[in-house]
Amino acid sequence: MKLKLIYPKWEKLEGQTTFNLPPHGPVVFAAALPEYVEVEFTDENVEDLNMNDTPDLVAISMMLTTQVKRGWQIADHYREKGIKVIFGGISTMLHAEETMPHADSVFLGEAEGHIETVLRDFEADKLKPIYNYMNDLPDVTKVGPARREILKRELYYHKGVQMVDLFHASRGCKYNCYPCAVAFLGGRQFRARPMDKVAEELATIDNNRLFVVDNSLANDEKWLKELFKEMIPFKKKWCSHTIMDKPEILDLAAQAGAWYVYQAVFDTSDYIKERIKRYHDHGIGVEGTILLGLDNQTEDDILRLIDFLLEINLDLAEFTVLTPFPHTKAYDDLLRQGRILDKDWNNYNAGKVVYQPKHMSPERLQELYHHAWDTFYKEENQAQKMFKLFYNVVAKEMADGTYKARQQGMVTKSFGQKVDRNLKKN
Repeated sequence: MKLKLIYPKWEKLEGQTTFNLPPHGPVVFAAALPEYVEVEFTDENVEDLNMNDTPDLVAISMMLTTQVKRGWQIADHYREKGIKVIFGGISTMLHAEETMPHADSVFLGEAEGHIETVLRDFEADKLKPIYNYMNDLPDVTKVGPARREILKRELYYHKGVQMVDLFHASRGCKYNCYPCAVAFLGGRQFRARPMDKVAEELATIDNNRLFVVDNSLANDEKWLKELFKEMIPFKKKWCSHTIMDKPEILDLAAQAGAWYVYQAVFDTSDYIKERIKRYHDHGIGVEGTILLGLDNQTEDDILRLIDFLLEINLDLAEFTVLTPFPHTKAYDDLLRQGRILDKDWNNYNAGKVVYQPKHMSPERLQELYHHAWDTFYKEENQAQKMFKLFYNVVAKEMADGTYKARQQGMVTKSFGQKVDRNLKKN
């Protein structure tokens, strides 16, 4: 069976440094497929999509709401040719009802242990309109290494630098944050992969730089200690979402290769200032993630928050506006209050205001969003600050002998030599 797996493109945010990471969902899905399935993968964000072919089955994997309209367009094309199309992924689950008219089948949930049923039905010409396994989560102990060999590695470079590979050590999150859809997606139960499975997958990843995409590294203290101790011998350099704020955990994270974290900055408290300092004290960089437009934020609050960010030595900052994605509490609240102004899913990219804020006009919040980006990056633009983060990781790699110039291209080879000279000086 020839299966064409497609990851639809989406429009990147205006003014931000554009780079593409290898997607995680498709390579995890591919690992769940039976051996008899021949997979051809296209990430439309880095290569043109050939739609003149005739695969046996098309599978469209969508992670973001901003991908859904393009996914529907691709599906409509193949179905007009008589080729069946199945959808899956996070945003398929968030937009299942709207997706069904564009699909022969919609798959909801995690693929492991379930996708074989779908393929048997397809081969028997009995494909069902919907397969809902959202409440039937697979045994995470059986999740093996992702099939990264389906990726075209040469396409995931930015200015000669190979981008991070995505990797997960757990699924689910016990927290239920206001703008997040994890609870709806069946993820309130924290499910840790066994350490032998973590090690097995890490051993398959040639790239020295990773993005650990677990929803949070603050779910279980005992497990985190085991995870970081397991990761230390691999000498990977990785970024992640928030790490538990305990000295022993941060120390182990640093030993395990923590490079930088995405840390929510939600107020101007001393706690946040000290939180950032503790990361830095352990040699871990910080990219602040700042959500603008919450109901408890006035215009003055946002301006004060922007000023505060310049005081706390963030390495990077990523600003977003509150976006009411379907099946989140934010969506339910704003819909009930009649405050959602825009249902064009292409605009749900966390950079456009699609609702009525409580304390200001949509236009003013949009202005403050752009003001935040412009102010934070006034002295150094985003690319320059990113360069500093890469400088730090190359320094770490040079220090422990894991730097791989052959993988990074000539630009980074000369960069690594510069780092090496500076290290010797110091």
